[in-house]
Amino acid sequence: MKVLKFGGTSVGSGKNIQQVAEILKGLPSDKLSVVVVSAMGGVTDMLIEGSTMASQGDEDYLKIIKKIEKKHIDTIKEIIPVKQQSGALSKTKMLLNDLEDIFRGVLLVKELSPKSADYILGFGERLSSLIISFYLQGELKSISLADPREFIQTDRKFGNANVNYEVTNASIKKYFKGKSGVQLCPGFIASTPEKEPTTLGRGGSDFTASIIAAALSSKELEIWTDVSGIMTSDPRLVKSAHPVPTISYEEAMELSHFGAKVIYPPSIQPAMDKMIPIWIKNTFAPEDEGTYISDKAEPNGSLIKGISSVKNIALINLSGSGMVGIPSFSHRLFKALSEQKINVILITQASSEHTICVGIDVKDADAAREAIEQEFELELQFHKLDPVLIETDLAIVALVGSGMKEQVGVSGRMFDTLSENGISVKAIAQGSSERNISAVITQNNLRKAINSLHESFFLSDKRAINLFIVGVGNVGGELINQVLKQRKYLIENEHVDLRIVGLANSRKMVFNQEGYKNNKWKDALGDGEPMEIGSFIAKMKELNLRNSIFIDNTASYEISEYYKQILQSTISVVTPNKVACASDYDNYVDLKKTAQRFKANFLFETNVGAGLPVISTLNDLIKSGDKINKIQAVLSGSLNFIFNTYDEGKSFTDIVKQAQTEGYTEPDPRIDLSGVDVMRKILILIRESGIKMELDEIKSRPFIPEACMDADSVEEFFKRLPDHEDTFLEILKSAKSKGKLLKYVATFDNGQASAGLEEVGDDLPFYQLEGKDNIVLFYTERYPEQPLVVKGAGAGASVTASGIFADIMRIANSN
Repeated sequence: MKVLKFGGTSVGSGKNIQQVAEILKGLPSDKLSVVVVSAMGGVTDMLIEGSTMASQGDEDYLKIIKKIEKKHIDTIKEIIPVKQQSGALSKTKMLLNDLEDIFRGVLLVKELSPKSADYILGFGERLSSLIISFYLQGELKSISLADPREFIQTDRKFGNANVNYEVTNASIKKYFKGKSGVQLCPGFIASTPEKEPTTLGRGGSDFTASIIAAALSSKELEIWTDVSGIMTSDPRLVKSAHPVPTISYEEAMELSHFGAKVIYPPSIQPAMDKMIPIWIKNTFAPEDEGTYISDKAEPNGSLIKGISSVKNIALINLSGSGMVGIPSFSHRLFKALSEQKINVILITQASSEHTICVGIDVKDADAAREAIEQEFELELQFHKLDPVLIETDLAIVALVGSGMKEQVGVSGRMFDTLSENGISVKAIAQGSSERNISAVITQNNLRKAINSLHESFFLSDKRAINLFIVGVGNVGGELINQVLKQRKYLIENEHVDLRIVGLANSRKMVFNQEGYKNNKWKDALGDGEPMEIGSFIAKMKELNLRNSIFIDNTASYEISEYYKQILQSTISVVTPNKVACASDYDNYVDLKKTAQRFKANFLFETNVGAGLPVISTLNDLIKSGDKINKIQAVLSGSLNFIFNTYDEGKSFTDIVKQAQTEGYTEPDPRIDLSGVDVMRKILILIRESGIKMELDEIKSRPFIPEACMDADSVEEFFKRLPDHEDTFLEILKSAKSKGKLLKYVATFDNGQASAGLEEVGDDLPFYQLEGKDNIVLFYTERYPEQPLVVKGAGAGASVTASGIFADIMRIANSN
């Protein structure tokens, strides 16, 4: 024989009931099958709402009854042929009339006793089972309607009655003896020895099915719901959550306790006692395998089986010297909470006995405070205890799995993952069974925490990296193109999903938590809200997405001033913007320390050499113990392009404009032509070498006349530049007359740094430098005479974007 249970969603509409019938058609008509059904979806809530209104004297409860009536009558008319409807309609209306009479009585006395509430709530299952039984008479060969009040006996604890198993088991065996075919049974309801209606607690239909399965020694118990089994996490929070094929009773109990609503925790106990396997199946995808719950679960390739959570937690912290060595203290605390019927969800206590912390439902926080302060009134009065502290807006996240037992490093991995995403842990609890590790965190971090942990422990899942990009011009636009083009490859081969979730230019900003996956981002940005960097960062923080990276593709001073705030939110920063790293030395150091402290990354490879691995090479030298003695470099791809292209047949102004158009210079070319850009770059290399230096310590040899540099705008600059063409020609002819080329060279040697235009002969590596190329020569203790050379394209949107992309991937692959 077999026992099946269908939940409220499974029988929530006429169409769904028809789907249930299709599943039941596969049952043998000559063998007993007990089918337990819940109330139609939403009906129990309506019964609670209506009865509460009636008890408060609110006659609008009648509207609730009308809704309940309409839902059931409409279902009858939808699925039962017209000629067979009369019996179903007649009996349904009789039940509804009884329900209305009871509501009327509650209204008159303005009191809703637990006994009356039980009677009212039981109508949901009674109505649904009645209608389903009438429908199944036309679909199945053998169908009968059973009444669990005849064979499930409880005590008089109305609202959450305790089952008398000895009487119940005997009654179930007697009731179903000799029966075959489908026996349809409403869940949730039972009765006292005096035949007073009781309920088994919210979610008790699972319990009903489990009680019957255990009493009849069923081969297995099937629980049909609206998901394809117990999931690795809540699919509403984790899109990559997937069903767990097999799981143990104990693991299922743990997951159910911590928020997995597929099954009702007590329902497993009767099945556990009889070692009856439980299948969790999907009514709307019956072909899916589902989850198989038994005494033993096969390994799933992961240390854990699932990640669960509980929202709306309050943490009560009690501390003080009066607690130490007092054996009765914990007893008094839990007794005080128990007397107020406050359920303790989590407990943790320091070995010093100086503090004890309990997690409860936030709705019980005020009652808990009052109970504790009353119980420990004297201790609080004489300062043996500190004032009771209650923290709210919290949640519990829990790892569950028998595979954690005696496995080293699970908790470390959990807390590392949370820490890397800037999530602070308020309290920790782990039982000696090692089947559950729970942590209390702020509720606004719950989604981020669960997704981060899911990615960490279920390795087959792709790791989502959320990108917030400010600046979508030449470099930023090319970066977006590269990310979109490479996205599929990275998902399939690197298990990395790069999501562009935030975009901004100087005028507009836009956000999409699912990410922009094609060039429609341009239209979305055009329709976005006005851009203000403070608002952009506030929204980025509010989204609170795991593995977030802020990418600054601008040359803005204002935006760079927000880096510290961003890093403090455990959001990594990737930028070609040199302003921050070339600012005051203390600010540079502070940013790096902030990133380290808050488990974020601050990467700026493209500050020097665009996409060339200049900084990463330098970092590798330093980390491996080498020491930098001297640096010589041509660090401006734009200036190199300008002086490689400039000839007597072309004007200097036209070459500068060409460099600007092709993206080799900053939007304001004066930044490049002044040499400030090169000075910043050599300064960054000096600092990355471990040497303290400020920008004003670098000697500069300018070649652009001050009259041009002092122009009020870029437009005015270009108007003034032709007036000095003779000056630039003279510089060019001087170099040519000596057989040399013009290169803007930066040097660091013996603690001194300089940058300026130099005439370079063919005996130096700089001489052969073409186009927009950069070259950096590192003279170190290991490379004293023959330097380590990094050479290649040092400017241009494509190579700069690829360097930013490389930094993004360094972060993506860092964990």
